[in-house]
Amino acid sequence: MPYSSDSDRVLDFPILIGDIGGTNARFAIVVDSYAEPKEFPVVQTADYATLDEAIQSAILDQTHLLPRSAVLAVAGPVDGDEIDLTNCDWVVRPRQMMETMGFGDVVVLNDFEAQALAVVALGEEHLEKIGGGEAETAGSRVVLGPGTGLGVAGLVHGHRTWIPVPGEGGHVDLGPRTARDHEIFPHLEAIKGRISAEQILCGRGLVNLYRAIAAADSREARFSTPAEITSAALDHSDNLAVEALDLFVTYLGRLAGDLGLIFMSRGGVFLTGGIAQKIVPALKNGTFRTAFEDKAPHSQLLAAMPVYVITHPMAALTGLAAYARTPARFGVETAGRRWKA
Repeated sequence: MPYSSDSDRVLDFPILIGDIGGTNARFAIVVDSYAEPKEFPVVQTADYATLDEAIQSAILDQTHLLPRSAVLAVAGPVDGDEIDLTNCDWVVRPRQMMETMGFGDVVVLNDFEAQALAVVALGEEHLEKIGGGEAETAGSRVVLGPGTGLGVAGLVHGHRTWIPVPGEGGHVDLGPRTARDHEIFPHLEAIKGRISAEQILCGRGLVNLYRAIAAADSREARFSTPAEITSAALDHSDNLAVEALDLFVTYLGRLAGDLGLIFMSRGGVFLTGGIAQKIVPALKNGTFRTAFEDKAPHSQLLAAMPVYVITHPMAALTGLAAYARTPARFGVETAGRRWKA
């Protein structure tokens, strides 16, 4: 069960907050309830053998501040005292961190749970609207983001509290609908015979899709990285890349619409992560909205649902900072995910 009183939920300042993904890890220290978080340079996960080494070398050794608590968001399900990351070799060991770094409290959340918390902490200046009507103030919301993998989380409101709903929605099935889809899908790299959304809607997924289109048309795949494909698509210098990005946006729209229906997201559907930020022009050309709203018999419902691209480069840290300052504002389940000295 979660802690029963507001005092049980309070964390001691300073608080180390961290957003730990498959490729990058971002950290900041929240000094008190009012100060802006002190941010540190982005850490490349490949540069350090362990999370503890990264925190010690890149954060604690670079500041006179000594965090008394830690709130970490990790890319993977939080289960037990040793938490494996889905797309990284790091393992989070909260008890060991408390012993070696002196934390009195460690809370570990899912990385997209932190993105969901950010949705109510960010201002309009950090949101790029992609069609739809006005968001309902207390309406349910959903966040999804293609990056190293594909993250999904919900956010629902009840009893004056925002409750994040973590999950592994990026691993749902994604199937073909059109004749062109049926030509391409047999060439997609599958995992044990199935195509999950993450097999297409992430960085390596875009490469997977690009190569599948090339194979379907017996053409040469010139590019091997998401950045090359995205750049060639946006400047229209390669037709294969243009189609790959167009289909990427289409499939992202289909999945976003599905998730909008599941959560009845009248508060908005939010796209986050570096890929979404880089492809805003492609997201705004109408292809995404067409796929998003193509949900008969509920197309009208989807047409009214707003979609936003989160443009803040440290959105998850903003969400974690909001939670660290005022945990009682959020209905975060801490049972099995909080360790106290």
